[in-house]
Amino acid sequence: MTTWLVVAVVLLWCIVIALSLTVFALTRQIGVLYERVAPAGALMVNQALKVGDSAPEIKVETLTGSSIKIGAQGNGALVFFVAPDCPICKSLLPVFKSLSQVEADFDFILASDGDTVKEHEAYVTSNKLDGFPYVLSELLGRSYGVAKLPYAVLIRPDGKIGSMGIVNSREHLESLFEAEALGIASLQDYLNPPDPVAIYDPEEQRN
Repeated sequence: MTTWLVVAVVLLWCIVIALSLTVFALTRQIGVLYERVAPAGALMVNQALKVGDSAPEIKVETLTGSSIKIGAQGNGALVFFVAPDCPICKSLLPVFKSLSQVEADFDFILASDGDTVKEHEAYVTSNKLDGFPYVLSELLGRSYGVAKLPYAVLIRPDGKIGSMGIVNSREHLESLFEAEALGIASLQDYLNPPDPVAIYDPEEQRN
């Protein structure tokens, strides 16, 4: 009887240890999975501007001949920089259209560059973008520090940069409005705030 009791206790402990190791392994796996699917905002890699700066005021002409000023105070604006040969840009156009219905306080503007106007006109027609201003301006892209596409800049009604960055997915594009609403530069800043030790300034503390 005693032998069976000892065997039962040993077996029970083996089961408890095995379960503990399984829970530990699952916990680590959940952590890895969380890092992979955690909300990701638009990647802000802009050397020309930063959030809070005044948006450069640039007068541009649309493909239809209308004149608009980007960066002026008044209505806020989302400027989405695209190119006809950019497949990711094309995949995000439905998101761009959908957001324009939700964020009614902002103007939605498409921007590109190049001299082949007909190519851009065909792009507008094939993707049913006639309801949006579409501008061709190399100066606009340079002024807003656009280096890679697709890129988007959210300009607040006060004419300041609200948020901006490279947008490769629906979540990236939507994150521009979320970051602006939270009053932060990007969702990366929200998820990974700066190390307070790294920004400590002894001189500032003395004053």
